[in-house]
Amino acid sequence: MTVLVAAEALLAEADRPVLLDVRWALGDPLGREQYLAGHLPGAVFVDLETELADPPSAVDGRHPLPSLQRLQESARRWGIRGASPVVAYDASGGTAAARAWWLLRWGGLPDVRLLDGGLQAWRRAGGPLETGDVVPEPGNVALTGGGMPVLTIDEAAALPAAGGVLLDARAAERYRGEVEPIDPRAGHVPGAVSGPTTENLTSDGLFRPVGELRERFTQLGADGRQPVGVYCGSGVTAAHEVAALAAVGIEAALWPGSWSQWSADPDRPAATGPG
Repeated sequence: MTVLVAAEALLAEADRPVLLDVRWALGDPLGREQYLAGHLPGAVFVDLETELADPPSAVDGRHPLPSLQRLQESARRWGIRGASPVVAYDASGGTAAARAWWLLRWGGLPDVRLLDGGLQAWRRAGGPLETGDVVPEPGNVALTGGGMPVLTIDEAAALPAAGGVLLDARAAERYRGEVEPIDPRAGHVPGAVSGPTTENLTSDGLFRPVGELRERFTQLGADGRQPVGVYCGSGVTAAHEVAALAAVGIEAALWPGSWSQWSADPDRPAATGPG
């Protein structure tokens, strides 16, 4: 699976893919304003809250997966036709854009990549920006689903005891239960391993080299010889971890409900501490 494209390589591509600008961060509602102020030429803004998720609920978490039909409607609005190549990017190392990458892969599109380093890498490579909104001609893509593995809350709970690895992609202090800025309870799923998704990146927001990523995941117990699942707060940054694993050839299942779903159920135990 080709996961990443370098800014220099994207600049050199003769046939420009569909470009999706997915600028979003927890507690920051200004993604669209930032897009309008400057984005890759031809890029379409993608609203993570309304297009890459269903409404939040205690049962399903803060960012439930949209239905395949809703995702298809959004993908057509973005101008995706047939098996159009797609590149998603953001300004946060791919931690938001990976949600679009994962969803479109899940929907069945074969050629979806992340711009490695996002907007900053594009600018460092000398890529131009344009302002204002882009409204493409509607696409006709038909999504079939089933392109990426998914975990339910019960499957995630059972994975460690069954010999699999459940990676917690949140910040280490949230995993340990020292802080919890948004979800009902602090802590982590018993048996889960802390693997913050930010550690997939270098200081300039690029994905770490494949060899370094492979070594990192091997140290976390995910070496490709056992099932791997990933969760975070609400299934957004976990997609970034899935992308990093895919970049080294390890298939991982995403748990969309993640900690926001688990912590809302008082019957689910919350572990704290380093492990």
